[in-house]
Amino acid sequence: MEKAADALRAGGRLAVVVTHHVAGGTTDFFARAQDCYERHDPATPPGLRLQPSSEIRSHTEEFEDCPRFGDVTVTRCEQDITYTADRYLDVLRTYSGHRALDSTRRAALLACVRDLIEKGHGGRITKRYLHELIVATRVTP
Repeated sequence: MEKAADALRAGGRLAVVVTHHVAGGTTDFFARAQDCYERHDPATPPGLRLQPSSEIRSHTEEFEDCPRFGDVTVTRCEQDITYTADRYLDVLRTYSGHRALDSTRRAALLACVRDLIEKGHGGRITKRYLHELIVATRVTP
């Protein structure tokens, strides 16, 4: 936080956008997709489920604990995005955890997810995201 504060003049604002994956959208798909992750990604905790946005806590402590920032505000909004199987797999390929999997595990995971979307959901699923805009104001030194 100190480097961010150094980069701002007094009264300047630091804005951070945080995106969370939350419950909603095609909920039965995401519950079933967990089986794919548990089978093909050894880092997946068993029984992991998405939480409702109301249970997601904003992490503003770092801003609030820094004496060089004040007036911390959080604006939250939810967004549902509908994906075809191809588009959803394109998104998954950008996630670092998926990229870190060896190619055999990654291919098996993506095939499992594709199969769920195409056979169980008519080729489309909807994913819900919670976006948070956290803004903190640089106070005078």
